[in-house]
Amino acid sequence: MNRFEANVEAFPAESLAAWATDARDRVLALVDDLDDEQVMGPQLVTTNPLIWEIGHVTWFQENFVLRRFAGEAPYRPEVDSLYDSIAIPHEVRWDLPLFSREDTLAYLENVRGRIQDLIRNRKLNGEETYLLLFSIYHEDMHAEAFTYTRQTLGYAPPNFMQRSSVPGKPGTPPNDEVEIRGGRFVLGARADAPYAFDNEHVAHPVVVAPFAIDRDAVSQGDFLRFVDAGGYENRECWSEAGWNWRKSENATQPHYWRREDDRHWSRRWFDAWSPLDPAAAMTNVNWFEANAYCAWARRRLPTEAEWEMAASAEPGNAADGMPPKRAYPWGNDRHDRAPANLDWRNCGGAAADAYPAGESAVGCRQMLGDSWEWTSTDFQPFAGFEPGPYREYSAPLFGATKVLRGGCWATRSRLINNTHRNYYGPDRRDVWAGFRTCRTLT
Repeated sequence: MNRFEANVEAFPAESLAAWATDARDRVLALVDDLDDEQVMGPQLVTTNPLIWEIGHVTWFQENFVLRRFAGEAPYRPEVDSLYDSIAIPHEVRWDLPLFSREDTLAYLENVRGRIQDLIRNRKLNGEETYLLLFSIYHEDMHAEAFTYTRQTLGYAPPNFMQRSSVPGKPGTPPNDEVEIRGGRFVLGARADAPYAFDNEHVAHPVVVAPFAIDRDAVSQGDFLRFVDAGGYENRECWSEAGWNWRKSENATQPHYWRREDDRHWSRRWFDAWSPLDPAAAMTNVNWFEANAYCAWARRRLPTEAEWEMAASAEPGNAADGMPPKRAYPWGNDRHDRAPANLDWRNCGGAAADAYPAGESAVGCRQMLGDSWEWTSTDFQPFAGFEPGPYREYSAPLFGATKVLRGGCWATRSRLINNTHRNYYGPDRRDVWAGFRTCRTLT
């Protein structure tokens, strides 16, 4: 099995059919309450027109699965000129002669039906299964983006979202740190992984110095102490690039926060303001802000190797002298209802100790779910990197972005695992991103 083939035994046809349907249903549920003006939205650097994005995820699946493997013709001849994100500059997407909303949904339903026919009538090989999964995961990623677009634009939460409160575990101590002895460790997805994205290859040994990492992600209450201590005005906390960003944006507090009086803060959640929840994981902070907090706390961000070791290393050593790895913090079994805040389960950040069954072997909590976690690592290819079938998935962002790990509450559990690498520019505050801190042991 080459690196761009999926293990077909791990992904039976009935699962693929259900996932394809579920991904499409989630996209529809994220826009069905919006009017025509809202699905177009204002032109912003960080968002797409939602109506264009629906057409794009549909085009992607048609182009990379139906046309490539089934030899089918485009739904309409103009789709490539409307929905190919590589060929169409971001800034012109509001000005294209896009399909009407009715025609866009008809295109979506047409491709949905053809995909189901393909799964039902064709025994997919490893390469075909890989691309079909990629198209499903691609749609899942855009569904997450739809969610933060609604937050960015101040729209109401989607109708299906019901915010719930997941209590923490009674008697759990406040955030402390876990000491990890370090050593040799295999970073990245092993060759026998059922599925991996191109940037996760090639798994390779690294040497990690002993370190200590937060048991929990930094909470909103933790970050509030940095804000109240004048962290945004303290030049010593910021890198040169971070300080330049802070000044250019006139940033004096986290995105979506508002001071009510000397003691109380609120946070905007989609279209409504509510009191800040100090126990919830911090989110919507960028890499610069995370680094500034770390400097203030006399800590640092973990490298992605440290993060992955904390999430996946088992006690003891394998035959090669390196610790065996878990696919997920809780073990090697993917669960449709994972013990983590994924799949919109809590529809927002949960208390830091709300999912005790999801702890890693070393005792780190909620490394998957809640909010993506910034690392200190630049997004670069591993040695031996080869672009996958979607050649533009990773390579154009190497060197320009930072690595995030772990997923957020709107990430699908079928997509995320301990080796998954996400990447955003260090100035992005709109994504559901937070962090945990680290220090080197001497």
